[in-house]
Amino acid sequence: MYGMGILKGLSVTFKHFIESYTDDLRYAGKKLTTTQKFEKRQGTDTAGVYTVQYPDEKIAVPERFRFIPFLVVEDNDHPERPGHDWCTSCGICAKVCPPQCIWIVRGEDPVSKRPVPEPQAFFIDIDICMNCGYCAEFCPFDAIKMDHDYEMADYDRTETHIHDKDKLSKPLSYWRKIAPTTAWEEAIARGSWEHQDVVKQKQKVNAPLAIPGPTPDSPYVPPIVPVKEEPVETTQVTGETAAQEVVREAAPPTVAEGTPAPAAASGELSAEERRAKREAALARKAAKQEGGEG
Repeated sequence: MYGMGILKGLSVTFKHFIESYTDDLRYAGKKLTTTQKFEKRQGTDTAGVYTVQYPDEKIAVPERFRFIPFLVVEDNDHPERPGHDWCTSCGICAKVCPPQCIWIVRGEDPVSKRPVPEPQAFFIDIDICMNCGYCAEFCPFDAIKMDHDYEMADYDRTETHIHDKDKLSKPLSYWRKIAPTTAWEEAIARGSWEHQDVVKQKQKVNAPLAIPGPTPDSPYVPPIVPVKEEPVETTQVTGETAAQEVVREAAPPTVAEGTPAPAAASGELSAEERRAKREAALARKAAKQEGGEG
């Protein structure tokens, strides 16, 4: 009765001691670099003790692995925004950072001096960063992600361990490569592979979106198509604004019964018709104002 827990613990230790030798013989001469071997060795079915010959052999890191953050930018071959930042320099990541290792300088227009939703400078001290992932979790634009690069040892930390914007910026294709499932889930939540603001702009003009496929590895459809906005030419008409003229030209002309239709070639109203139309509009406006005051 007494001492059974100690005996069970010693039996488990002795079992692992024996399996450490048998497992080494089983994996003799084999490198533990494939994903299948990594999942087996890190899972509950593993047995024994093994050694990785680092840096010649490197075990694959999980997709949810967190290290120094990086900034997401558009790919260089993007048809509309090549190399454009996803970050809007809102400052939320700097506020929620527990060790306060993030510094952001918001950009401004050189002429109007108004703030621009782009970071002019972005710094992270990797010696202070604790890799918690709060900055990536709280970013409302999916613009900051946790990297998988953990080999950052250096002899001079005063210069090389403070990463600036150029060193932190990495394309969206890099994020999709190291974390395909997470990137796909985020794209599903946004409704597109595009930035959140780009999605809103394209939805206003009914432009096609880069919709993610049914799986992380499937291509998105339809492809990204650049939107070209053609300028709207309007003619200035006496007594009407430009917007009213556009509405008038877009609306089909109404013709009363028994009256001949105007000539299709001209497409313009006469001076008497425009004057009568304007007087009728002013009368309706005045009657509406009187009814509201009453």
